[in-house]
Amino acid sequence: MLLKFIVCLFAGIGAGLGTGFAGMSAAAVISPMLIAFLHMPAYEVVGIALASDVLASAASAYIYGKNKNIDVKNGIAMMLSVLCFTLVGSYVASLVPNQTMGNFSVVMTLFLGIKFIVKPVMTTKEKMEQVEPRKRLLQSIVCGIVVGFICGFVGAGGGMMMLLILTTVLGYELKTAVGTSVFIMAFTAFTGSVSHIVIGGMPDIACLVFCIVFTLLWARVAAIFANKASAITLNRATGVVLVVLSAVILLVGR
Repeated sequence: MLLKFIVCLFAGIGAGLGTGFAGMSAAAVISPMLIAFLHMPAYEVVGIALASDVLASAASAYIYGKNKNIDVKNGIAMMLSVLCFTLVGSYVASLVPNQTMGNFSVVMTLFLGIKFIVKPVMTTKEKMEQVEPRKRLLQSIVCGIVVGFICGFVGAGGGMMMLLILTTVLGYELKTAVGTSVFIMAFTAFTGSVSHIVIGGMPDIACLVFCIVFTLLWARVAAIFANKASAITLNRATGVVLVVLSAVILLVGR
């Protein structure tokens, strides 16, 4: 039990910081740590990670929303297309004999972390809002289709892909990008966690509770800091968190 507590504590800290700062899926941190140190079945671990994601993302989304850093309308449009095309991607993947890209999410996390440090996202809300609403809505749907299909086909990278697309393709200001990402993640994680528990049964209760509590706590801390920080500070903090987390995940996965 002590080992479970310690592993879940560090997994929750990493997952919470990643969620609150960058809208990163808790599964990217929790899954490799629980598999490596507690030797738990992968399917059960993913269910725990997704369940941890639900409250952490919802709490982060509430804080970002309170600070007017969520694009709800376009976020809902992207969320619906992500959910639909994740199923499509999963179905296509089941028909195609392909090698799963295990390190896809980690590499993307490392890449994004370096990008935020070297080339910060300095787009302002004023510039972001200059885009014509219908064009923005269409872009959100199309990008959601791409993210959903790739996530379903590859099986990883949802949170990081959304952040990358929101900041680079759609030109979102960083706080709004993260806020919109965690808003979407709260719903996608809920859908995924329920399906995992229904199909695979109730996971280890102690690990489930520990991971949910620690991830929620640290996601809230990170979200509060992120919404008070300046753009340049947030870029650097997010970049450092992502680089460190990706390095730890790569080491744990060895």
